[in-house]
Amino acid sequence: MDGRGRLAQSLTRIVSRVAPWRARASAHGRAASYANAGRRMPAARSGLSGRPLRRFSTWIFNLRVSSAVELAAGGLFLLATLAYGMVAGGHVPATVGALAQARDAAANAAGFRIASIALSGERHVSREEILSAAGITGTTSLLFFDVDAARDRLKTNPWIADATVLKLYPDRLQIGIKEREAFALWQQAGRVSVVAGDGTVLEPFVDPRLTRLPLVVGVGAAARAKEILALLESYPDLRDQVRASVLIAERRWNLRLRSGLDIRLPETGVGQALVTLAALDRDKKLLSRDIVAIDLRLPDRVTVQLSEAAAALRAEALKEKKPAKKGGSA
Repeated sequence: MDGRGRLAQSLTRIVSRVAPWRARASAHGRAASYANAGRRMPAARSGLSGRPLRRFSTWIFNLRVSSAVELAAGGLFLLATLAYGMVAGGHVPATVGALAQARDAAANAAGFRIASIALSGERHVSREEILSAAGITGTTSLLFFDVDAARDRLKTNPWIADATVLKLYPDRLQIGIKEREAFALWQQAGRVSVVAGDGTVLEPFVDPRLTRLPLVVGVGAAARAKEILALLESYPDLRDQVRASVLIAERRWNLRLRSGLDIRLPETGVGQALVTLAALDRDKKLLSRDIVAIDLRLPDRVTVQLSEAAAALRAEALKEKKPAKKGGSA
């Protein structure tokens, strides 16, 4: 308080008011003194104009960052630190899973829990396998369920050729699948698998229900099974006798019959070779004879290999037919 009962002004406010006035007065005085002396004021030492540079430096020092920008920068720094820690510590999958569970829990609480699932088209794939492949659990919500991702996951099952996934709000899901057909059994390196017509391995084992499928053997035989089995369909009598179709060096086929007879087919012109074989069996009962191999690889001849017993009998027959030597008595 001053002597007149008034509040004393703040010293800081007084100085802030006086300082600019003193600075202007001092500058004016220096200019006047130089003018009286007949001299010019010295120029700025820098190559740039002094006044703009002083103004820029003053603006930099007087710059004040708002509290909102400070908070945003701090938040970004905190998020970056947390993200780096999760990546470095390998916690990203767990964090994403936790967030997804929290999201699904909120959606389920709002009435979007999957209450019923209608399946169609499944024969070899079980319901449990379908739900697991689609990524459906007891806490999955219909609202955030990704049908495109579920369809892609379902098609990773070799039995499933295609799939449709529909969401029926608020709580129903419909899944339809199209299965591949089991086409043949494929044997390679002593192991037998079930394959589809395009060569896809459906199962690395043979279910008892599928043991009657035709058998193909050899490297690459699964992908080419359709071509040889389609040709055999035109000759049902021969087809029923075939135990296995063996691909040789990924180039041509041999047919192994249930009797043990081998039929060696050519690399090209397989259809014509089968026509010749069918005619010989019809006219000569060739497949019923005591032979071990029929070679059809040459287009102009058929070569037959006899069994050991048949070869011995043939040799004896030839000896008996051999004529006696001519000559007189001594």
